[in-house]
Amino acid sequence: MEKIWLNSYPAGVPHTVDPDQYQSLPHLLEESFRKNAARPFSVCMDHWMSYGQLDELSSSLGAWLQAQGLEPGARIAIMLPNIPQFAVTMAAVLRAGYTCVNVNPLYTARELEHQLKDSGATAIVILENFAKTLEEVIDRTAVKHVVMASMGDLLGFWYGMWITFAVRHLAKMVPAYKLPLGEGRKVTTFNRALAEGTAMSLKPSQATLDSTAFLQYTGGTTGLSKGAVLTHRNIVAAILQAEAWFTPALRRVGDVSKTNSIAALPLYHIFALTLSLLAIRWGSHITLIPNPRDFGKFVEVLKRRPFHMLPAVNTLFNALLQHPQFKSIDFSSLCVSQAGGMAASEGTARHWQEVTGCPMVEGWGMSETCAIGTNNPVITREFTGTIGLPLPGIDIAIKDDDGNSLPQGESGEICIRGPNVMAGYYNQPEENAKAFTADGFMRTGDIGVMDERGYTRIVDRKKDMILVSGFNVFPNELENVISLCPGVVECAAVGIADEKQGEAIKVFVVKNDPTLTEDDVARYCRQNLTGYKVPKYIEFRDDLPKTNVGKILRRELRSAK
Repeated sequence: MEKIWLNSYPAGVPHTVDPDQYQSLPHLLEESFRKNAARPFSVCMDHWMSYGQLDELSSSLGAWLQAQGLEPGARIAIMLPNIPQFAVTMAAVLRAGYTCVNVNPLYTARELEHQLKDSGATAIVILENFAKTLEEVIDRTAVKHVVMASMGDLLGFWYGMWITFAVRHLAKMVPAYKLPLGEGRKVTTFNRALAEGTAMSLKPSQATLDSTAFLQYTGGTTGLSKGAVLTHRNIVAAILQAEAWFTPALRRVGDVSKTNSIAALPLYHIFALTLSLLAIRWGSHITLIPNPRDFGKFVEVLKRRPFHMLPAVNTLFNALLQHPQFKSIDFSSLCVSQAGGMAASEGTARHWQEVTGCPMVEGWGMSETCAIGTNNPVITREFTGTIGLPLPGIDIAIKDDDGNSLPQGESGEICIRGPNVMAGYYNQPEENAKAFTADGFMRTGDIGVMDERGYTRIVDRKKDMILVSGFNVFPNELENVISLCPGVVECAAVGIADEKQGEAIKVFVVKNDPTLTEDDVARYCRQNLTGYKVPKYIEFRDDLPKTNVGKILRRELRSAK
């Protein structure tokens, strides 16, 4: 297959990458820790952490985890927001030879239980703010080791104590909880685990490039999320691909290690996770934004020091633009405004460039591809409306339903192959059989067309997936949950265009209880679904359109709106 996109690559961007230069992901991490020990790695609430500190802390926590007798490759859940404990925990788990299972801290008990059980996680590092959710499900999981973090743990002794006190007692953001013990389960505070680990030695990881580094959970067509198996090779390749693509935009910074990247997107999300690992590869630093929804504080942080990379979803770019103080920020150092996770709108892109002088660069990727797939050249000066070109080492093919590649210019399913593409879904042989074509391409479910320059444009979505502010929401999951609401006979969920979120969720409900109200259904959803999965619109109907075999016709509901 001719790789027509290579002719459109910016000068100096390599056509391939070589993940085999590393033995594993810890090899990459430890190389950076040694080389950049004195450099800053992250800043959170004005408290800095150096690479040397990240090295020491993750070594101590990794040694402590090893001392708990966990088997090699054990799955360890990480349920943390964008605070310094996240990077320390992630590096510790990987360096100790275990597998990271990233968990959305806002998960409901039902969602958390599924992910812990499906992954087989035997340990979890969690912020105490979310311990109440864990309390509800832990007895039905294999979790035996709980490391309990507090907000201020790594923010300095006095300031950290103040932050933890404020979060617990002033903001009252830590609901009362009591984790059930017994049966060998124990709870250790984050700082105690660090202290105990300091006296221990971290045994080198035996992981190879083919070992599993992350189980990255993504929406499932069956109504339950699936764990994408991301190997050390997948992650290392994605880091190198991102480095090759983004470096040209940072030439005016001079030394890429001086780059300041803004981490406002949640680090448990593959988009932010991959870019944070790129920062480690560069030896640059990231600015952690624990709560990007507090736009006042977010803008104040952006005002404080020069920043060079700002990855975000379209809704976040748009929300920043609406803040009255946003235009007062100095954007002279901003080199990359990377849009991903959802479609970028031309209106937002145009407004962003007017205000910041920096074009929004749109890319496309999935959890299954370590967020790497296609991207517009980062040196572009205008918004293209496409998802760009395949990154180094990646093949994109437009295929029909039988897996045959279509002629250039015809629309079909976007399929991807490359060293960053997952090994498969965890314990899902049937899903894996459907996910890959005979020639090794992964089916993405997006319908697109590639032009003569190698740029791809998404024209439709094959799957019924709904994309809410960059998060995948699968209708089957919503329908499974809402069908259990008392008074609901059947329901169907669809996505409809929404200016702020990209898409909003609308649910059509058939009820057998005349007293059931929209508020009742909404309340049930809030109790059982993460916030972004709660429907924005609920409509009652006497019946739902179906095929002659009884399958609900979501497309008719979408067009009816």
